[in-house]
Amino acid sequence: MIDRRLQRVLAVVLGVLFSNCLALQSHAAAFDKALYNKLSKAAPNLSHKVLQRALQASECAVSHGIHAPRRLAVIDFSLPSSTKRLWLLDLETGSLVLRGLVAHGKNSGMTDATTFSNVEGSYQSSIGLFQAGETYRGRHGYALRLDGLEKGVNDLARQRAIVIHGADYVAQSWVQRYGRIGRSHGCPAVSNKVIREVVDNLKGGQLVFTYYPDQQWLQSSSYLHCGATRMAGADSQGDDGNI
Repeated sequence: MIDRRLQRVLAVVLGVLFSNCLALQSHAAAFDKALYNKLSKAAPNLSHKVLQRALQASECAVSHGIHAPRRLAVIDFSLPSSTKRLWLLDLETGSLVLRGLVAHGKNSGMTDATTFSNVEGSYQSSIGLFQAGETYRGRHGYALRLDGLEKGVNDLARQRAIVIHGADYVAQSWVQRYGRIGRSHGCPAVSNKVIREVVDNLKGGQLVFTYYPDQQWLQSSSYLHCGATRMAGADSQGDDGNI
C-alpha cells in the first residue's frame, strides 16, 4: 500500500499538472474563432489567410511559455510598400488600433520585398514571429527592440539591431512622389507620426508577426505547425501572395 506521504506527493504533482493544463487552455482560448471573427471585421483589408497564420503562430508561442499578449502587430510583406501593410491589433477587445505604412530593408527589394535574411549586415528584412522587448532612444529617436523567436529565420534580430523605429521616409508624401516609401537597413520602420503609439502598444512582450509567402518557411516554421489549430472555418485562400 502506498504510504500517506507518497500519496500527498502524488496529489501535489497531479495538482500542478492539472493547473498547467488549465493554464494552457486559458491561453488558447484567447485565440479562438470568436477573436478571429472580430479581428476579421475590425481589419477587413488584412488578408484572412495572413491573420489566420498570425494567430496560429501567436497561439503556438503562448502554448510554449510566452506570456499571452494583449496586442499583436501584423506586417504583410506580400504587399508593396506604397500600401498600408502594418496592422496593430488589440487581442483583448478584438479591435484595430491602427493601420499604417511600414518599410522593408533596402536589399529586400525596391517597392516590393521579395528577399529576406537572418544574416547580420544583409540589410534585408526578416519574416516570422517576433516578441517586442524594451524601448530605448537612439539615433532614430524613440524605438523598440525586437527578439526573433524562429531559429534560423529571425533569431538574430537583436544581434542585427532589427528594431521598430520612426523614419521620415515612411510617409504618404514619398508614395506620391516616388510610388513607394523609403527603405531601411532591415528594420520595420514606421511613420514618425505613429511611432510612439506603435511602440507603447507593443513594448514589454507583445508579438509582431511578419508575413511573406515563402514556401520553405510556410512548410517548416514550428510556429505555423504547432498541432491542431482553433482557426477552423477561416478563409481557405492559398499562400500565393495575391490575397
